[in-house]
Amino acid sequence: MSEQSLLQVKDLSVSIDNELPILHNINLDIKPGETHVLMGPNGAGKSTLGFTLMGNPHYNVTNGSITFEGQDITDASSDKRAKAGMFLSFQNPYEVPGISLSSFIRNAYHAQTGAPVKLLAFQKSLKAAMEILSMDESYADRDLNVGFSGGEKKKAEILQLLMLNPKFAILDETDSGLDVDAVRTVSKGIEEYQKKKDGALLIITHSTKILESLHVDYTHVLVKGNIVHTGDGSLVDEINANGFERFV
Repeated sequence: MSEQSLLQVKDLSVSIDNELPILHNINLDIKPGETHVLMGPNGAGKSTLGFTLMGNPHYNVTNGSITFEGQDITDASSDKRAKAGMFLSFQNPYEVPGISLSSFIRNAYHAQTGAPVKLLAFQKSLKAAMEILSMDESYADRDLNVGFSGGEKKKAEILQLLMLNPKFAILDETDSGLDVDAVRTVSKGIEEYQKKKDGALLIITHSTKILESLHVDYTHVLVKGNIVHTGDGSLVDEINANGFERFV
């Protein structure tokens, strides 16, 4: 494995509850600072890959391996992966009654780094990140995602991305169900993360709207659990114009 690799997926096959595989011999090599896009029709297995990379126990690795920063994490728990610097933005974010958005992010930061959180500095950073995402400051004190609209939930996910600044982030259809203005705002938050140039992204989507203003290094097309084609950022434009017909 290249010393420059952050995440390497080798010959990965995945099933749910030991049934027939959903993913077949997936290979990915992601380096710090890179943005990879995973596209494909609905039901291709895109979200399955995201959940598997993050260690969701519902998904069983039947073959292959996942390596992060040179360490085999194929059997590591989600908590260990998060502490190592991995992050997953959910397609359908969970509601967490009883804990505010601000407290959730503070606790996640402490769990990730083990370092104490300096309250004033944290509040200043949180306010600045919320301004980037056009979020009203009152959301910081509201229970996480409870009563949030779809767009507000997605903004809350990207707010966590900006505040936690993970080494590797998986964004699972973050643009799903958003109107044009919300897509632009979320995309702006992702751009802000990209500017730091030390974190890598895997953006999972079947749309191209969120990618219009983002730099993309590699685009992978997933069809029926197989990566059938890999190209550079220009492949996004081709898919936008012609869809997935030539890959199916």
